[in-house]
Amino acid sequence: MKGLGRAGEWGAVWVAIGLAAAAVDTPRRRRWLRAAPVAPAAVGANYLVKLAVRRPRPRLRRLPPLATAPTQLSFPSAHATSSLAAASAMGRVAPGARVPLYGLAAAICLTRPYLGMHYPSDVLGGAAIGLLIGRLWPGLRGKGPEDRLIDLAMSTTAGAAVGSPHDPGADGRRGASASGPMGERSAGKGEPGRS
Repeated sequence: MKGLGRAGEWGAVWVAIGLAAAAVDTPRRRRWLRAAPVAPAAVGANYLVKLAVRRPRPRLRRLPPLATAPTQLSFPSAHATSSLAAASAMGRVAPGARVPLYGLAAAICLTRPYLGMHYPSDVLGGAAIGLLIGRLWPGLRGKGPEDRLIDLAMSTTAGAAVGSPHDPGADGRRGASASGPMGERSAGKGEPGRS
């Protein structure tokens, strides 16, 4: 629990995941790099809410906290906010990775009450804020179905325009073009202009 708590500090584990994914997933590299700073940004947003609410951390007799924090403000949990923000943002980049991403986020959230750092409501509030940040973080959307359809149509049109040397041309001859080098139509037998 302490190890998970330390990994979640300032969203460090999430930045590491985003950078590692950007290194290996080249088609989505730009989107991974955009998702990497979500967790630290969420910590900053979380702190503004903490200042507004000013709820003190739990104080339980005979159960001192098992970790430390830079502030004595409790609501909402920064670990929960940053973890759910990163998991939901990165899940938008790679939908197939949502289960392990949310699993790690849930494990980090569970450390907070266990270590005596937060009330359960702090974790729930932080998770809700994090989910909202992750859903609204810009620049993570890939090509939608309409964009992919346009790309497919454009590539098909471009391929048909080029033609193949094995395909018959407009005049029926293989590899021949219906027009000359400057767009002039070739003259056939018996046509005027043929010398």
